[in-house]
Amino acid sequence: QVQLVESGGGLVQAGGSLRLSCAVSGTSVTTNFVGWYRQAPGEQRELVAAITSTGTTAFGYSVEDRGRFTISRDYAKNTVDLRMTSLKPEDTAVYYCKVQVRESHYWGQGTQVTVSS
Repeated sequence: QVQLVESGGGLVQAGGSLRLSCAVSGTSVTTNFVGWYRQAPGEQRELVAAITSTGTTAFGYSVEDRGRFTISRDYAKNTVDLRMTSLKPEDTAVYYCKVQVRESHYWGQGTQVTVSS
């Protein structure tokens, strides 16, 4: 059974940083597509960043200043982290982790990120 647990969210002032972590069980982060998504109130869920089984990374179109976001994976811990710096109030959202295993998509419960101005 594939399960995902996100952590690392919280309240941070504009300009601050956060590292979100997605702990995956039941499958490997090294052999599957893993993505971080976010959903702000009243908005659709959107891709923030993703990493494929080959290590290729990709970022969502709405992610401005892509240098602010870094996605990485830890083989030993079987986690995928999203490092966010220079946070802005518009980054406020619930951040979700997703793993795609063949045709199946598995989501975590999400972690709230709130950036105050």
